[in-house]
Amino acid sequence: MLLKKIGKLMDGILTYAMSIALALMAILVFGNVVLRYVFNSGITWSEEMSRFLFIWMTFLGAIGALKDNEHLGVDLFVKRLSTGAKKVVFTISNLLMFYALWLVLDGSIKMTILNVNSKAPATGMPLSYISGTGIVMSVAMAIILIYQLYQALFVKGAIDQLTKTKESEEEILVEADYSNQQQATGGGR
Repeated sequence: MLLKKIGKLMDGILTYAMSIALALMAILVFGNVVLRYVFNSGITWSEEMSRFLFIWMTFLGAIGALKDNEHLGVDLFVKRLSTGAKKVVFTISNLLMFYALWLVLDGSIKMTILNVNSKAPATGMPLSYISGTGIVMSVAMAIILIYQLYQALFVKGAIDQLTKTKESEEEILVEADYSNQQQATGGGR
């Protein structure tokens, strides 16, 4: 119960942060284009800030996609396995992802420390804010993987949901409609 509340809160923060980043990017880029072509001037730091916001939005989006199991995947082999074999394959794939996240974390920490005193040319922001995205992403994804691994190993029936990939956009829309109906009727509690 507490984990679901924390998860919902974090999902809201993640969605809000990505929405703000996207809105600011659109405003900055559009505003800069208008200023350039209409007033023959521009905001010098607009492109750089848009790039930084795009980096953060991309990494935060990767966290959200992992949480919702929306990364690209092929389940042709996995869906034919028994429940026990699915757990083994899921555990191995999660261990491989932990290793990849460790590499990202290690590299991001090194780059963040290296860039603490380096400043972006237009905004003057420390470049460690950008390389820090890898730290945030790898830690958040590791937490999600730990939770999913716990579910796969100890929650009955969870492995089928965790290893299922979306077949098409229509399946995603149907699932979203069902989820919205459950929440509206109080069945999603």
